[in-house]
Amino acid sequence: TVVSPQAGPACRVAQSLAQYCVGANYAWAMAEGLFLLRLLLATSGRRCLPAFLLLGWGVPVLFVVPWVVLRYLYENEGCWERNEKVAVWWVIRCPILVAVAVNFVVFVRIVRILVAKVRAHQVSRGDTRLRLARSTLTLIPLLGVHEVVFALAGEGEGGGGLRLAR
Repeated sequence: TVVSPQAGPACRVAQSLAQYCVGANYAWAMAEGLFLLRLLLATSGRRCLPAFLLLGWGVPVLFVVPWVVLRYLYENEGCWERNEKVAVWWVIRCPILVAVAVNFVVFVRIVRILVAKVRAHQVSRGDTRLRLARSTLTLIPLLGVHEVVFALAGEGEGGGGLRLAR
């Protein structure tokens, strides 16, 4: 893509903001999962609200700023929409993969807690399994568990069934 010299900086700022928003999305999904787990473990989540806010809004800055610096120094071409140097791209990808992995572990722990609570309160109603299934299916998109399947799918151009499915 050819970018005019006047539009280049604005386009790069927009690309950087977009990367921050993607990072914040994953960070907030992780914060929500940890908050929900904390509530299920019967500990107060209110005391940790500043930590969750910092996790959701602050952590993406820790990897987007280095990415911007590396892009500027080593790959300052176009609108930064192409990822020619894979190492620079992994500065963004690694924290996202960590967030996906943490959310998957949180998801498994939450499901185990829900199953234990259902077993502990064996109610004569038959809808407890339906409730468990419904809550589990609600947690999958909330915590981004579906991302585990596509975590290592390529972001670049080219074919591949997994990338196409994503």
